[in-house]
Amino acid sequence: MIDVGIVGGTGYTGVELLRLLAQHPQARVSAITSRKDAGTRVADMFPSLRRRYDALAFVEPDKAALKDCRIVFFATPHGVAMAQARELVDAGVKIIDLAADFRLRDPAVFERWYKMPHSCPDLLAESVYGLPEVNREAIRQARIVGNPGCYPTAVQLGFLPLIEAGAVDTKHLIADCKSGVSGAGRKAEVNLLFAEASDNFAAYGVKGHRHHPEIVQGLALASKTPVSLAFTPHLTPAIRGIFATLYAPLLKPELDLQALYERRYANEPFVDVMPAGSAPDTRSVRASNMLRIAVHRPAGTDLAMVLAVEDNLVKGAAGQAIQNMNLMFGLPEATGLEALAVLP
Repeated sequence: MIDVGIVGGTGYTGVELLRLLAQHPQARVSAITSRKDAGTRVADMFPSLRRRYDALAFVEPDKAALKDCRIVFFATPHGVAMAQARELVDAGVKIIDLAADFRLRDPAVFERWYKMPHSCPDLLAESVYGLPEVNREAIRQARIVGNPGCYPTAVQLGFLPLIEAGAVDTKHLIADCKSGVSGAGRKAEVNLLFAEASDNFAAYGVKGHRHHPEIVQGLALASKTPVSLAFTPHLTPAIRGIFATLYAPLLKPELDLQALYERRYANEPFVDVMPAGSAPDTRSVRASNMLRIAVHRPAGTDLAMVLAVEDNLVKGAAGQAIQNMNLMFGLPEATGLEALAVLP
């Protein structure tokens, strides 16, 4: 049995980790932290988890027995994981950070986008970017995994087959993306209020979004050439879901795009390439760890168009983190993650 610790368990990704781990046959949550809600039982804060976590309570971070865990998930703001990583790793504890502390390879890029210096660049250098469809073997050997962001997961998996095949012009990539409001986290902000977000649709981060360098980093590694990406996120009046509409100019117009995607993801447990002509929707992946893709060539253009959908809290966060945990402990990758999407 894998004893699991969760730092920052009261947010949306924290409760999603709890929900998914409650169904995991080889893992149990033995420690969970919260400064604000220390002493509160998990089942009292989240009644949906009653009869699964009745004895588990939130504790102050400095009182949690995290060193007794085999792995610790950080579902925290940026900067928290890197402040505690060295002590835990030295104690033999593996780490998966669901924030950005271990996603960007260059500490200077991290500092530019997150407005803080990286406190352990040596651990950053050994960490592995946790996109299993790309780094599966490295994840198996990792002590520290930087779990990808929600947008970067959908955009990278959407573009990767085209880029790996050298089939598109990587200097003119476009990612037009939409997210449900849970992607902003469990916090009180005016733009996230029901009266503000409901019956509304708006772009944000137009001048630059923190996920942009993460996406470009991954795509550039795949292409081995410079990548230029126009990335625009939007907030939709939905709770869950990422919808990424991706465009790229084709360099190989004769290429069978459907066959390319089917070959690339044929053995991936959590990427579903839909039949030719399909259009996925976000409810087809709600509460599941599946990412669904459809690829098109719009009539009268030299473009490839990719539609990619995922649940931002599962494949875009907690589910992918557990997928990485399974790899790190030599378990079948899909363990605890095979639940189907919730419909309606």
